[in-house]
Amino acid sequence: MNVDHEITLLIEQIRRLGSKNADGKYSVKFGVLFNDDECANLFEAIVGTLKAAKKKKIITFEGELLLQGVHDHVDVILLQD
Repeated sequence: MNVDHEITLLIEQIRRLGSKNADGKYSVKFGVLFNDDECANLFEAIVGTLKAAKKKKIITFEGELLLQGVHDHVDVILLQD
């Protein structure tokens, strides 16, 4: 799978699992994304997909890298609709 396709799938999953925040942008906790069965089946390396999407300014999250357990409470925010 190519990165652009994985990012498109990631956007769909953030919309499916998340909700709109006060700014009207979709937001989901990293732990929810990481532990979702559908996401687990779609993404071989969700952390890499998140990092690539952040680099392209499609999403944002606090910090450079998200790790399971440690960063489960961190919001992943979709910047583009």
